[in-house]
Amino acid sequence: MLLGFKTELKLNNQQRTALIKHCGVARHAWNWGLALTKQILDHNKANPDSKIKFPTAIDLHKWLVALVKSENEWYYECSKSTPQQALMALREAWKRCFHKTAGVPKFKKKGKGDSFTVEGTVKILGNNKIQVPVVGVLKTYERLPQVLTKSCTISRQADRWFISFRFDVEQRNFSNTSIVGVDLGVKNLATLSTGDVIAGAKSYKKYEAKLSRMQWLNRHKIIGSNNWKKAQMQVARLHIKIANIRKDRLHKLTTLLAKNHGVIVIEDLNVSGMLANHKLAKAIADMSFFEFRRQLTYKCELYGSKLVVIDRWFPSSKTCSNCATKKETLGLDERVFECGHCGFVIDRDLNAAINLSKAVS
Repeated sequence: MLLGFKTELKLNNQQRTALIKHCGVARHAWNWGLALTKQILDHNKANPDSKIKFPTAIDLHKWLVALVKSENEWYYECSKSTPQQALMALREAWKRCFHKTAGVPKFKKKGKGDSFTVEGTVKILGNNKIQVPVVGVLKTYERLPQVLTKSCTISRQADRWFISFRFDVEQRNFSNTSIVGVDLGVKNLATLSTGDVIAGAKSYKKYEAKLSRMQWLNRHKIIGSNNWKKAQMQVARLHIKIANIRKDRLHKLTTLLAKNHGVIVIEDLNVSGMLANHKLAKAIADMSFFEFRRQLTYKCELYGSKLVVIDRWFPSSKTCSNCATKKETLGLDERVFECGHCGFVIDRDLNAAINLSKAVS
């Protein structure tokens, strides 16, 4: 299976400038291709009898070379695969839009989500050096896996640069047969059917006041000034810190589950629907349920575990884990489950986790 690896780069000023140029080329190619494809779609909508064939990524790149590269010489300062990969990503974005699995692609803005992909001679040299086309040899802060890779993506978060690539790994089988049910919640991140409770990082809640204060102090600064740029960088760094604390907790939990259990049972949560509740949306987003499921999916495949996703309408919270009697209603404020049939009393989340583990046993 393919596994991704991402680490921070250790750069000098010259290398930072080269990476910024590559980001600019990728952004320009994306925006040019998006504007052109939108014009084609508008033309086809207005003229149903004389439609223009929607271009492929290869068509877009041919037009880019003929129309754009000849007029913008700074394209030749960067790797030729950078605009090529940007147009391929744009074509994939339109494909997801046409299949209604994502929205319409948006134009990219300088300084927001800066990234680019290069393809070709990407070599790992030693423990902490990697060679990238045109840019040259880049250093990293940590050891790199000694693998073969043909492409890599370089991205920027605040003032930090990261490199990521994918490589083949062999699946590891830990031969576990235990079954565990996992109930995700807002009060605690996860409650396991074994009785273990994992608290959520709640990093946004912890730094919300500090973030609000920094944004409030930035409200009257002149956009584009040095002080405004410094304040924007401070806010971006804090956002990264909040996200990293959350990801760290999720990675530790999902690795623990995938390594130590043969079958992991979770619910198919309607996260977008849950976020519509304005009273709980902030707490739900802070737990990051979607990221939990994404990590658990590939880690179960990596460690030889099985992930079972139960239908979202399964009454895990309303059903008594002792006698299987189902309650008619159960309010969100009822944190303790009390069975009216057998008198069994148990924590609501633990009861749901046990029912999930029993659903596949």
